[in-house]
Amino acid sequence: MPSLGGYLGVSSWERPWGRPRACWRDTLRFQKRSWKALLWAYYTSYHLPALHSFACTPACLLPQPTVKINQNWEVVYQDTSVYGVVGKAVILECGATLPDMYIWSFTKPGTEAIRAVVYDLGKGTRIQKLAETLGKLSIISKSAAVSIENLPVAAHGLFTCQAFYNIETEPKVYYYYVHLTVRIPVTKPYLLMSDVSPVEGSTMWMRCNLENGTGPIQYVWQHETRGGNLTTFAHSNTSVINVTNVNRNHTGWYRCVASNAVNSESSNRLLLETIFGPDIPQIDVSPFTITERGYSAVERETVSLLCQAQSNPASQYVWFHNNSQVYAGPHYTITKIFRMHTGDYACLAQNTYLNTRSRKTISLTVYYPPDGSPSCSVEPALNHTSLRLLCSWPGGFPSPSLHWTGDLKRLAQNNSDTGQQTNSLTNTAILLRSEDLQTNNSLFTCVGSHIALKQTSECSTRSYIPPAEPVCFAYVTNNRKYLLLSCSWDGGTPKALVWWEGPGGQGKGGEENSNILILRYGTARGGLPYTCHAKHPLLAQTKTCRLTLEAPVLLTQRKVVSVYEGSDVQLTCNLRTNYLPASDITWFNNQGVDVRDTLKYKLLRTSAWANLTVRDTHESQDSGEYRCSTYNAVGGTDINITLVVKRHPMPPNVTLVKVSYNSRQRNEVELEWQVESEEERGWTGFILEHRWMSERPGRRDSNNASKEGSEERIGPPVWYPNIIQDPEVRSHKVGRLTPTATYQFRITPVNHRTVGYSSTAKSPAEPSSNVLPAVIGAAFGGMLLAAFLTMLLLIFLIRNRNNNPRLHDLLFGRQHSQSRENINFPEDEVVAGSEGGIEEIGESPSPGPTMALPRASSPLTTAQAPPPGDDNEPVSVTITVQATGS
Repeated sequence: MPSLGGYLGVSSWERPWGRPRACWRDTLRFQKRSWKALLWAYYTSYHLPALHSFACTPACLLPQPTVKINQNWEVVYQDTSVYGVVGKAVILECGATLPDMYIWSFTKPGTEAIRAVVYDLGKGTRIQKLAETLGKLSIISKSAAVSIENLPVAAHGLFTCQAFYNIETEPKVYYYYVHLTVRIPVTKPYLLMSDVSPVEGSTMWMRCNLENGTGPIQYVWQHETRGGNLTTFAHSNTSVINVTNVNRNHTGWYRCVASNAVNSESSNRLLLETIFGPDIPQIDVSPFTITERGYSAVERETVSLLCQAQSNPASQYVWFHNNSQVYAGPHYTITKIFRMHTGDYACLAQNTYLNTRSRKTISLTVYYPPDGSPSCSVEPALNHTSLRLLCSWPGGFPSPSLHWTGDLKRLAQNNSDTGQQTNSLTNTAILLRSEDLQTNNSLFTCVGSHIALKQTSECSTRSYIPPAEPVCFAYVTNNRKYLLLSCSWDGGTPKALVWWEGPGGQGKGGEENSNILILRYGTARGGLPYTCHAKHPLLAQTKTCRLTLEAPVLLTQRKVVSVYEGSDVQLTCNLRTNYLPASDITWFNNQGVDVRDTLKYKLLRTSAWANLTVRDTHESQDSGEYRCSTYNAVGGTDINITLVVKRHPMPPNVTLVKVSYNSRQRNEVELEWQVESEEERGWTGFILEHRWMSERPGRRDSNNASKEGSEERIGPPVWYPNIIQDPEVRSHKVGRLTPTATYQFRITPVNHRTVGYSSTAKSPAEPSSNVLPAVIGAAFGGMLLAAFLTMLLLIFLIRNRNNNPRLHDLLFGRQHSQSRENINFPEDEVVAGSEGGIEEIGESPSPGPTMALPRASSPLTTAQAPPPGDDNEPVSVTITVQATGS
């Protein structure tokens, strides 16, 4: 194929596919020749011959301007190599930026033919049929790069991308040669062996067969033992290895691993069994003891003989005793051995596959050693001033040999202090004085030997001073009946001697290791020491520890605590560290009562402190002396804490400035007030109170209802409070009042729990109204009606005085005798209302208008009243007429 330079500077060329040269000459002769048109002609001539089956006419050609092309322009060539895997995806790059035009072509290895795959000449991508054989080919967006998915082997070859840049201005041409190498992964290999059961010392080979894979291929053989240990057996670039001089260590599982640049695959494992043996048997005797003649065993015990010989397949075993077969099998057990079992025991091992055998013989002697092992002990002597060492090991045949080791100063075996006869072979006793012992922590060992034992048996005993000092402490029994003083000096061999000495003859004799002195609760001597003495044979001097018992001491953070009324306060009581433990801390309140957890009090306590919280404090109830108390076996103590509960300051006075009904229904009252000294801010709220004073007569539905209401309100009036918590409020409205009743209102300032002085009680004022004339007229009419009725009553009494002489005499007096009449005001008597009136006792007068009829005294009235007890004594009568207006 001619290069593009032929189009640029050569006036003639070969005619591709038999096309007339004149047609191409006419196509290229145009003024200001277009690069796109020139490239299109180049591409269609040599890459797309199918496009030129039509006839060349002037109508199908481009315009014919003339252009002069520089023949020295150079084409840029770039080579890259790309590796792909069969079935995977790969991307072939064509420059870093998108060219104006590009053409991708493919050259198969071993050929020179260049075949178009895809191109874009400015009018979109065109993929050729050849691309179908190269995989799933596509162009990556905004680039000329080619993406090939599901890569086939046929895509292996040279891809060429011809890219054209800046065609309209200064054209540039790039050739990108992309050498695509398609690799094939290795398939799963399988392992072959020339002999899977070779005899030890023979030769064999292993082969790793592989179906497919791109070379070069590396082979690795792996060996896995029966225990699971995996190692690399061999490396090779060939599929066959030879194994010479096979041994038993080659037994196990084998697998081969084939690897190339793409992947790695492992074969299934294959078992190799090496045939060998038997080796010389190994005989294990249990239990065993080695002597000069061989093995020995203890009489009447079970002896086990185990024969093992390395062999594959496993060996068969036969046991012989003094050349007589006694057992077939590897494990020969004599359940109860006697002296007659002494002799030679032989084990014969046989490999039936190879028909080979081996044999081993041992000698067994039956002895019986002493039971167990030597026994050693050390004990104090001569009142803890000396040590006695004892070692014994009775029984056994022959008798065991015993002796003490170490730098010891032996004393006479028959020393009178030992009190026993000794045998140098079976019993050893040594007496050591304190001055004979050079160091603390001395180790004494008694060694015993017996012919039936492989090694000597020994026992050891150690003599050492306790590592720490004597420890003393006191504690009390749960029922608080006894105080126990404990002294111990733990550790050390032999044990130390411990005894107590206390004041007043309180003490206890010596005991080993620890000693407890028991005292009745409350009998301990406070402030005086109790001394514990401890003596050890390795020390010339005794050691002591002392306990000084004390009564508990209580502490507090503050002895005087002050709070404002209504808050919670916590009183603290701590127990100073004392040696002797104390009982629980108890709190008593200001009344001397034992405090428990209640709504008023809360207790938090431990063994070292107790805190009392007084909730919602009150000045009169909670102020005073509080006491916390505790005690122990020596004595008790307490501490007083003064709680001062302060009242909040008295709030300033408040005055009601407005109390009035807001409507004629008289069921709502509006109130306003003002506070003195507003700038002091000494209040937190107000208590607005009202009480029922009286009820206007004539406002009930019936007389019965009036009587019931009167009965309900007999007694002192009650103030009903209304709490106002906002200190900034200066007005309030009270509703749901009874229209026929008369009320009084007052307001009281509050500072937390401190209640100030109440304001003057005021009744609400009536709202302004224009019905005053009607009310006055109704009152006047009522008065006239009452006067008329009174006159009728008087006339009736005068006319019927003979029928009612007593009533007549009461009103007008008896003839020819003194008469009197007391005139009382209505406010001083019990007023009985009519037409719905309400009766009150000891209260203010009825709110309704009343009128009392005047009564004149008789002219016959004298200054001296009749004597008491006279039946004709005149009675004072007051008649009150109450008139109501409608």
